[in-house]
Amino acid sequence: MATLASDLTSSNPVRARRRMPRALLAASCLVAALLLLPLAFLLLEARQVGWPALSQLLFRPLTAGLLWNMVRLAVVVTALAAAIGTGAAWCVERTDLPGRRALAMLLVLPLAIPDFVVAFGWVSVLPAVSGYGGAVLVMTAGLFPLVYLPVAASLRGADPSQEETARTLGSGPWRTFWYVTLRQARPTILAGCLLVSLALLAEYGAFEILGYQTFTTEIFTEFQVGFNAPAACALSLVVVVIGLVVLVGEGSLRDRGRVARSAHNSRRILPRQRLGRWRWPAVGALGGVIVVALGMPIGVIGYWLVRGGSSTLPQTASVANAAGHTVLYSAAAAAIATILALPVALLAVRSPTRPVRLLERSTYIVQGLPGLVIALALVFFALHYLPFVYQTSGLLIGAYAIVFFPLAYVAVRASVMQAPVALEEIARSLGQRPLAVRWRVTLPLIAPGLAAAFCLVFLSAVTELTATLILVPTGVETLATQFWAYTGNVSYGAAAPYAAAMVAISVLPGALLGRWFDRRPARTGDLP
Repeated sequence: MATLASDLTSSNPVRARRRMPRALLAASCLVAALLLLPLAFLLLEARQVGWPALSQLLFRPLTAGLLWNMVRLAVVVTALAAAIGTGAAWCVERTDLPGRRALAMLLVLPLAIPDFVVAFGWVSVLPAVSGYGGAVLVMTAGLFPLVYLPVAASLRGADPSQEETARTLGSGPWRTFWYVTLRQARPTILAGCLLVSLALLAEYGAFEILGYQTFTTEIFTEFQVGFNAPAACALSLVVVVIGLVVLVGEGSLRDRGRVARSAHNSRRILPRQRLGRWRWPAVGALGGVIVVALGMPIGVIGYWLVRGGSSTLPQTASVANAAGHTVLYSAAAAAIATILALPVALLAVRSPTRPVRLLERSTYIVQGLPGLVIALALVFFALHYLPFVYQTSGLLIGAYAIVFFPLAYVAVRASVMQAPVALEEIARSLGQRPLAVRWRVTLPLIAPGLAAAFCLVFLSAVTELTATLILVPTGVETLATQFWAYTGNVSYGAAAPYAAAMVAISVLPGALLGRWFDRRPARTGDLP
């Protein structure tokens, strides 16, 4: 009986690789082709420009300066986010830290605040927070939860026998943490760092407010102000190359850090580490992170709401009207992105061959592309092949789904990895067709992960800016576009209600997302 129970609750990837589902393969190829449309657009533009002109645009001092700005920011922010996220996850999951549950929830909520709203909060009261230092502060505060969430889930589901063995052999708490705990969490730390790095490549609003020049801000300037499509195309290709380098580097490092569990039933709760005299300093450190990442922007929004203000700009949409459009578009995009992620995740987990792995990794490229480039790619293909969708809400929703597909995929894939393959095989042995098995067995098992994917994309779409500025239908406004218009006019009091609405809409999905990660017994390597 015990053997049967173990078989029912475990997955056998070798058995799953015997036959690759053609329907899943076809659907995944279609999804990958859709996600690679922006790259196809850039290559078409580059071909029209020609290599001589393109090389002059690529190899110029401006490109070198932007590359230096991006690399030094990415290195520092990713390292800080990894340190803060991993340290916070360890304190919450493995120690006797006071108020762990409250701190766990508060550490997730910065995801509900857009990075450009965080930048607005600092700049509107402390204009000295700008440039490189301001960018490091704002982006670290906004992105560290992308490391904290998966690492906390990984620590909760890690094999405890390895740490117990290390302690039995005489290793102290810190040596065990450094050589065993971190090694087990290494794949998820790298996955979180990947998301942080790609998010930095695509960010625009926060850098524009902070006055920090990156590829994204320069691409927007070239397209929107200078009308210089070749220059913008050249800079976008550099961003693609950087994204590919990040993907390849993360993949190679993660493959070298795989850790196997000693047994299927080895998941037990370890005794919590006693922090002793470090308990309250640890609480103070995490409290400081929460104040910077959450308290500061919310406090500034409250300050401007109370103070109020006026603007010379006409009020083209009320807060309620803009919020309605924002929720509608974001929810539709979240549903589409989650549905698109499902076949790719099922194929990658159930049939992990080398070609499938390559197909899976290609879907991450869009995460590092500015929303502006994706929007212009959709405009190009819509005008040439589907003119009836141009200037419609459907095109904007499609852009959201493409931009944030990798975020949906992270949650869906993690959930699929937890669904036992043996249950699907038993259903097939009882005569169920593959489609019926997916509907009646697989979907109920991964439903919480689908809900988490929906929340993750919804959170991001509510605050998306650059693609929205290009694709929003005429006469329609969202919270992000209204906030941006008033901020650009230095009307902070008029912009505050729209920022508050974005935060209010995002709080519930952010809390649900944190609860899903909190309950999910993750395994090392869940995240791609």
